[in-house]
Amino acid sequence: MKFSIPLHRLPALSRWSLALALVLSTALATPLRSVADRDDSSDDWTKGTPDFEWSGALKANQSVTIKGVNGRIIAGTTSGDKVEVRAWKHANRSDPAEVKIEMTTDENGITVCALYPAPSGSTPNTCEAGDHTHMNVKDNDDVQVRFVVRVPAGIGFNAHNVNGGVTAIGLTGPVKARTVNGAVEIVTSGRAEASTVNGSIHASLGASSWTDPVKFETVNGGIHLSVPTTLNADVDCSTVNGSIESDLPWLVKGRIGRTHVEGTFNKGGSPLRISTVNGSIEINSGT
Repeated sequence: MKFSIPLHRLPALSRWSLALALVLSTALATPLRSVADRDDSSDDWTKGTPDFEWSGALKANQSVTIKGVNGRIIAGTTSGDKVEVRAWKHANRSDPAEVKIEMTTDENGITVCALYPAPSGSTPNTCEAGDHTHMNVKDNDDVQVRFVVRVPAGIGFNAHNVNGGVTAIGLTGPVKARTVNGAVEIVTSGRAEASTVNGSIHASLGASSWTDPVKFETVNGGIHLSVPTTLNADVDCSTVNGSIESDLPWLVKGRIGRTHVEGTFNKGGSPLRISTVNGSIEINSGT
């Protein structure tokens, strides 16, 4: 049977989507500096000369990957054909100079990392392409590194963080964001996925089908997802302390539960997993 879970808080989610749209329109019309200003304009330490700066072109289907430890990672779009990466370092008691920013390249694109000093006697931290990077941090834990990235059309964006949120707005390629302590915000016309532990997830994606599983996961926080009305997906939503709400009609499989729902949007086929422990899940229809 068809089953539609009423989305009682749709107006609040719509306001969030509108706010992101306004941010996107501003980012498109203004320089890179405004993308960092969106995060917190009171942070004077990001208004000076960057501690790291790189600009270059990537091939279609390549990605830019940012790996941080402490500090926000922010990405916006650009009308040009070059990726732009800038980073600022700041600390109250430690020496920011001891935290290095390094870049590596491979066939998949570029990876830029904040490398903190490793504890004495341990293996040095390294900047590696892909999902793995050896990172063992003991000292300099109050050094923040804020990355601000401009991503051209068709280029993917990946963010791996620990203590800090991830914001990626107005992109057209695939987006993957992962952090531990921080919220995640994503707006892309392509595919997206995100995970955090302590933080909420707000994501809007334009892709209507995919092959590999797409996951949105957190432990302490809600998940707000906007998807196309044409999305063909097999959906599995679960929470422990929260509710599940959607304004898209579902063809529900099995028993309808308050904290776990499985079903399909439209024809199904694209695996979509959405889970939290302490928080609610809200899905609304985009374009």
